[in-house]
Amino acid sequence: MTSVASPGRIAAALTELWSPQVIAEVDDAYVKVAKVQGSLGWHAHAGEDELFLVLRGTLRIEMEARTVALREGELFVVPKGVRHNPVAAEECHALLFEKKSTLHTGDLVTDRTRSLDEQLRPIALAATVHPREHGG
Repeated sequence: MTSVASPGRIAAALTELWSPQVIAEVDDAYVKVAKVQGSLGWHAHAGEDELFLVLRGTLRIEMEARTVALREGELFVVPKGVRHNPVAAEECHALLFEKKSTLHTGDLVTDRTRSLDEQLRPIALAATVHPREHGG
């Protein structure tokens, strides 16, 4: 991506819950945003960590050993191999940072599972992304 992006605005513009969209690439990782509500389902990513940063609302990440509650501006990394279930009682906007090899719902396949092609599909960003030149 060669434009300035507003993750919060992009997440707010999404129309489908639990359908992350790639907004940037960093080396071998994707930066994604998602609008979530309810429960995604218990799953694990065997070979990848997964970072959640709450942009708006609150997100609970249930794990077998404990549960963490994230408020706006807070982040948590779910370690690779840890079964987890993201839950949002009300609409929540989140930024995800994960390796390009990370499957959306890990070892679980449901009607909410999105392929990488779906996560990479173009989204209307006219009001959320703008080119910015920096003089030097």
